[in-house]
Amino acid sequence: MKPPELTHLDAHGEVAMVDVSRKPLLLRRAVAVGCIHIQPSTLDLIDGQAIAKGNVFATARLAGIMAAKKTGELIPLCHPLPITHAEVDFEIPATRDRILIRATATIVAPTGVEMEALTAVSIAALTLYDMCKAVDKTMRIEGIHLAEKTKEAVQP
Repeated sequence: MKPPELTHLDAHGEVAMVDVSRKPLLLRRAVAVGCIHIQPSTLDLIDGQAIAKGNVFATARLAGIMAAKKTGELIPLCHPLPITHAEVDFEIPATRDRILIRATATIVAPTGVEMEALTAVSIAALTLYDMCKAVDKTMRIEGIHLAEKTKEAVQP
């Protein structure tokens, strides 16, 4: 089986941006997930709004959404995309040893939004880390990956 071609290399093996100008506009959606392992005592502080830097989840959510919108500026060969929707959600499992992060990005475009969803999860996790680092030196970010991507024809 022939390995897939690397799309960000030109005929001479040089780095190049993919030309998507002839691709059709499709409704595209990507979901990325990840987690940050955290001490239960830190979660208690978050729940009690006792983290000195402020509302941890609101700040991380906003950071993730902003990151999705700026992905084309952060990653050299990503297309700058007019994101039509981005959301970041958090879940604390019953074990209270981590925060699960889920980001969704949506667009009508000729290219996908996987990188935007992955960037949103990454920056949300880093923001959680930044906001809690003074009280928890054991935090660990793990498992960031693309969980789902879809595309469908745009309805007129």
